[in-house]
Amino acid sequence: MTLFEIIILAIIQGLTEFLPISSSAHLILPSEVLGWNDQGLAYDVAVHVGSLLAVMIYFRRDIIRLTGAWFRYGLSQNQIQDSRLAWWIIIGSIPAVMFGFAFKDLIEIYARSALVIAITTIVFGLLLWYADNKATQVKTVHQITWKNVVFIGLAQAIAIIPGTSRSGITMTAGLMIGLDRESAARFSFLLSIPVILGAGLFATYDLVQTPNAIDWNALLFGAVFSFVSAYACIYLFLAWISKIGMLPFVIYRLILGVALLLFVFI
Repeated sequence: MTLFEIIILAIIQGLTEFLPISSSAHLILPSEVLGWNDQGLAYDVAVHVGSLLAVMIYFRRDIIRLTGAWFRYGLSQNQIQDSRLAWWIIIGSIPAVMFGFAFKDLIEIYARSALVIAITTIVFGLLLWYADNKATQVKTVHQITWKNVVFIGLAQAIAIIPGTSRSGITMTAGLMIGLDRESAARFSFLLSIPVILGAGLFATYDLVQTPNAIDWNALLFGAVFSFVSAYACIYLFLAWISKIGMLPFVIYRLILGVALLLFVFI
C-alpha cells in the first residue's frame, strides 16, 4: 500500500469502528470500488490495536472501576452495580466470540462483497432509525437485566456479517430495550473491548502462521492514525449523540447502500 492508502484506511477504521456505519464494510469497499490492493492481515491487526487502545484509554476509569468491582464482588452473592455491569459485558461478549469462531471462514468466502454490504447497510440502517424513533429511552446501563444483555449480545453476533456494524446493531438493540442514546452508546463501546481484543488475538494467531514479510512502517502508521481517529470519534459521538440522534447516520447508510447497489448493477 502507498502511504496515502495506509493513512486513509487507518482513519476509516478508527472512525467507523465506533460509529453505527460498519467498519468492516468501509475497509472492504476501497478494494471493491477503488481497486486498491487488500490491506492484508497484519495491517488489520494494527488498526484494530489502535482502535482498542483508544476505547480503553477513553474508558480507563470505567475499566479500572468495573474490574476492581468484579474481582471484589463478582463471584459473591452480593453484587453491586459495577460488578454486575462487568458481568453483563462478559456475558454480552460471548455470542460474538462463538459466532465469530464458528462462521468466520464462511463469512470470508460468501459475505465480503459489495452486494451483501449494500443490503445489510440499508436493512440495519432502517432498523436503527426505527429503534431510535420508537424506543422509550429511559434506562441507564445499570438498569438492564441479563435477558437484555443476552439480546444485545446476540445482536452483536450478527455484526460478523459485513455492513451490519457492530456498534450500530448493539446501539439498536440497546435502544430497543429502553436505554437512552448515551447509555446505549456507552454500553456498546464497553462491549467492544473484549470483542476487538478477541478478534485481534485471532488475527494475530493467523498472522504468525503466515510466512509473509511484514511492513512495520505501515503497521505503525496504521495503528497511530487509527488510535487518533477512534479516540476523537468516541469523544465527539458521546458528546453529540443525545442532541443529534441517529438520523444522520441512518441517512448516510441509506445513501451508501443505494450507491453500492448502483455500483453492483450498473
